[in-house]
Amino acid sequence: MTIFGQCQIAVLLPCLNEAASIAHVVEGFQKALPMANIYVYDNNSRDNTAELALNAGAFVWNEPNRGKGNVVRRMFSDVDADVYLMADGDGTYDTTAAPELIRKLIEQNLDMVVGSRVTDDDNSYRPGHRFGNRMLTGLVKYLFGYGFNDMLSGYRVMSRRFVKSFPTHSHGFEIETEMSVHALQLRLPVAEIPTKYGARSADSASKLKTYRDGFRILLTIINLVSTERPRLFYGVTALLLMFLSFYLATPVVYDFHITGEVKRFPTAFLCLGLVLLAVQILIFGLLLHSVQRGRVEVKRLAYLSQKALTKPAC
Repeated sequence: MTIFGQCQIAVLLPCLNEAASIAHVVEGFQKALPMANIYVYDNNSRDNTAELALNAGAFVWNEPNRGKGNVVRRMFSDVDADVYLMADGDGTYDTTAAPELIRKLIEQNLDMVVGSRVTDDDNSYRPGHRFGNRMLTGLVKYLFGYGFNDMLSGYRVMSRRFVKSFPTHSHGFEIETEMSVHALQLRLPVAEIPTKYGARSADSASKLKTYRDGFRILLTIINLVSTERPRLFYGVTALLLMFLSFYLATPVVYDFHITGEVKRFPTAFLCLGLVLLAVQILIFGLLLHSVQRGRVEVKRLAYLSQKALTKPAC
């Protein structure tokens, strides 16, 4: 544990109706990280999650706005530390892996270490969730050039630099996607460590809705691509409109070549409109690219304004 030195470590646990497991989770992190402060942010639970967490020795706050993204925004704003560990309060993540995750962050001076989930139990990590995770993770890797193997894992260790420069926009389970893209966009040093992933308690129910939240995560990725990679997003859109215009214009051009007359004026006007729209979208994308570069520079300055996490400082 000496590698942790004088680092202030905060364990952040967003919770909603986790009375069946929260006390066990808090106790697990107390044993794994006896020097850490454990914060439980209750998202207006209908059970006694907050009371059990408080009795277990955690600092407890309430976030009335429902949604994991809202809770994470509040946690990142309120808590001051050098190292932040975030996990779920449902008992599915291995608390004994916490020292290894933090050690890797400090020793390699990283900004994020993700605990990628490893399990053979279909009850703890359903095949539909695995497929969706692989699909969305692969999409982000393709769009941003590199990425994580388990982009949607909620088990993460982060530096103060990362947390205090992260502009949280998400409301729900899209938050992990947004965090991953933020790290990729700023080209921050990150890593992954495989960690065991277990089944929930029988008395606990998952808040993740496979299709609804998967669709919302996909929309988040599309939105992030449109704002963070505007040249790619609007360039592809303009190219598709151009191809559609050329496809529709083929019979018009053919008739003109054969007869010397334009017999399909509506189609011709439609093709002209599509070309003009494609050009406008392309110009719009180039302008947004300039704006986006300025936004990245602002994020980078916010990141650099925080003290680096180095072994001598901790």
